[in-house]
Order: sequence, then C-alpha cells, then structure tokens
Amino acid sequence: MGSIINTFKKFFTNRTTVTIIGVVAGIAVLAGFYFYRVNNAINPTEVPVATRTISATEEITSDDIEMVDIGSSFLSDADVLTSVNDIVGKYVDTGTSIPEGGMFYNSQVVEKEELPNSIFDQIPDGYTIYQLRVNIESTYSNSIFPGDKIDLWISTKEDDLVYFSEFIKGIEVLAVRDADGNNVFDITSGNRPAWLLFAVKTNIYRYLKVIEFMGNMTVTPVPRNKTYNTESGATEITNVQLLNMIRSRIIDNGVDYGDEF
Repeated sequence: MGSIINTFKKFFTNRTTVTIIGVVAGIAVLAGFYFYRVNNAINPTEVPVATRTISATEEITSDDIEMVDIGSSFLSDADVLTSVNDIVGKYVDTGTSIPEGGMFYNSQVVEKEELPNSIFDQIPDGYTIYQLRVNIESTYSNSIFPGDKIDLWISTKEDDLVYFSEFIKGIEVLAVRDADGNNVFDITSGNRPAWLLFAVKTNIYRYLKVIEFMGNMTVTPVPRNKTYNTESGATEITNVQLLNMIRSRIIDNGVDYGDEF
C-alpha cells in the first residue's frame, strides 16, 4: 500500500507531470468556455418581429406580430422586447418605424399617452387646446405637472398703475412640453419646459389669444396645493375688472374679435 502511495507522490511531484496536467486542464477550460459560447450563440430564442411595416404613431396589434428564432447572444446586446404582452396595444413612437421582419426595440414602442398627438383625444366638445409659453423659472423649476389644476394671473399696466391679479382659476394642465414638442417628463436628457397645454372653452381661448396679440399683458401660471386639484371647481374667469380692461383695449384698438367679447 505504501509503495502505491509513494508512486502517486512521485508522479504528482514530478515537474513535467505537473506541467502536462496544467496544460491539459487549461485546454479543457478553454474548450468548455468555447463550446459554451458557441452553444449560447446558436441556441435559438423566440422573439416577436413585425409582419408588416408599422409606421410612426400606429397601434401595434397581435396581427402585426409573428415569432422567429434569434441567436440568444444577439439578444444580450440588444434592447429588444421579447414578450408579445409588452408590445400589443402599444404604439410606434414618432420619428421612427418598424420595418417588416424587424424586431421591436424598447425605444420604439411607447404608450399612447406618450405620443404628442394623443393630447387631442382628451379635448371635450366645445373646447380647444391653448398653449402658454413658459420657461424653467415661470414653472417653478419645472414643478408644474400634467393633471395639476393651477390659476392664470395677468400682469399689465394701466394709467401708470400696475395690475397683477388672478384672471382664470382652476385650469387643468394637460401637458408640459419642451421647445421641440416633447413631454418633458418622458425624457431624461434634461429638456426644459417651454409650453403648458390646456383644454379650454372657446371664449376663454379667445381671451387668452387676444392677450397674446395685444402684447402689453403677460399671463403667469400660479400653482396651488394638492387639495386645490380636487376642490377648485369649474374653470372660470374670476376677475371682471381685468376682463373689462381687455374688452376696452379691444375697442380702443378698433379690432373686431367677434361677438363673444
């Protein structure tokens, strides 16, 4: 028994033997890693692709999708959606399209409310969209959010007197957009607010546009607290004095803005 143990000791302490064993072990490890990579590369994974070219802003339906096999190594480096449930019922983002046979990339597929034109689906009959030009300061460092109810105040000067007072109360913000029309809260690249969007009745829209055209009045957004969002009531013009001032300036300018004034 001792002679057998001594034989093994001599065998494994021999420098040449150890070198050979090390080389063989290294080759085995490399071979195993190689075969793992090859198997991973050719091991197919089913992913959804488009059955037709889907244009920007189109809704994606189940008929637009079929499954194909793709090497799993490709998917590890691509931001590709692999579940049909993450695609059906969503939309192709603006500025892009998905070609026939193309995969669905995460950056191309968005919810409907993320599309710029989806804002028009929220306008009731008799209302229209009004855009108020703003900046980072007038939105309190971008602290006004879609769904907030705020007030609109007017600043102007009349007979050497400066007026700054509430004009419209309880108006709901539909969207906050940057200068390129993107929703600033869907973007992480630091876009700054340039517009607040509201849905307003036609007569309020006309007054706000007249204020813009006259150029000597400024509209300022004034946010309120959380309770105000639920208890503010209907959107309405609250300052009769400012309203009459606007009407008088319209008359003084000899401009016909319609019977609603």
